[in-house]
Amino acid sequence: MSGTHADALISRQVRRLETLLEERGIVAGAALDELLDAFLSGASPLNGARVVARAWTDPAYKDRLLADGTTAVTELGYAAGGVQPQRLRVVENTADTHNVVVCTLCSCYPVRLLGPSPSWYKSEAYRSRVVREPRAVLREFGVELPERTEITVWDSTAETRYLVLPRRPEGTQALAEEELAALVTRNALIGTGVL
Repeated sequence: MSGTHADALISRQVRRLETLLEERGIVAGAALDELLDAFLSGASPLNGARVVARAWTDPAYKDRLLADGTTAVTELGYAAGGVQPQRLRVVENTADTHNVVVCTLCSCYPVRLLGPSPSWYKSEAYRSRVVREPRAVLREFGVELPERTEITVWDSTAETRYLVLPRRPEGTQALAEEELAALVTRNALIGTGVL
């Protein structure tokens, strides 16, 4: 099934569920729209970028973030979860290790920190291939890693979401936290990009 076809199927299923909820009087359409708008209103990749920039500039914060991402992001006013509580685990890229995130079952993703997930993240091709051949998939995203670099694939679940702490780019020591945040991309936060 192509990504476009799968997205259309999911959209129809979601719309059907909304219709059933409305028809049975479980929720009013306007109330559902308000709930979804409120949920997504603060969702942005800039949130995750700010978390990364703080970790790059504050070693104590970085330690807390890697130890307990769920709690650490609340220090900056962000929530790791969505409608239900979720654990956020932050994994750090190093010179020897590169991390990439996937959800093999559906598309679990830290929406509040990364904004709505890209269509490729939800595609069956990405979800199945990145586990089997991560180096090849990363190459398709333009990420060429040395053969000695170990690639770890993290599988998100409904209970645990992942965020990649990318390596800080060389020559950025003089940049302020806000300037550093502007360098961080959503793909780097997923692991399909490098900075």
